[in-house]
Amino acid sequence: MLKVGDKLPEFEGTNQDGETITSLKLIGRKLVVFFYPQANTPTCTVEACNLSDNYSKLKKAGFQLLGVSGDTVKKQKNFHSKFAFPYDLIADENHDIIEKFGVWQEKKTFGKTYMGIVRTTFIFDESGICTRVIEKVTSKTAAEQILEK
Repeated sequence: MLKVGDKLPEFEGTNQDGETITSLKLIGRKLVVFFYPQANTPTCTVEACNLSDNYSKLKKAGFQLLGVSGDTVKKQKNFHSKFAFPYDLIADENHDIIEKFGVWQEKKTFGKTYMGIVRTTFIFDESGICTRVIEKVTSKTAAEQILEK
């Protein structure tokens, strides 16, 4: 998994509108990249809505936001439209970005072991250097966790 001090990996992804987002265009402002397991599921919805509800505070603190999951563009579009998120969601179906950040890991739920996205938030400075990794994301207070010093 990416750690503090690491550089923002170079990547290219498709957002909910079918537009290409590249990591190189994200450098220059503080950046929050949050990974979530699946669009429109209860916990992921709580997290994404918390970030949306607190978007003005995050923006005022200088952050731009980008959500990433392994969903299709269509699923991301539905999720984005349903809740009118003010930030982009990347559809990383081939797990290219997910793998570069190291969040595709073994998980356990109800005694079953499987591979999946580990809910993680990465914060980068204006130079594209990782300044924080939030591994224990609390969906209901995701924005507060980002704004903590």
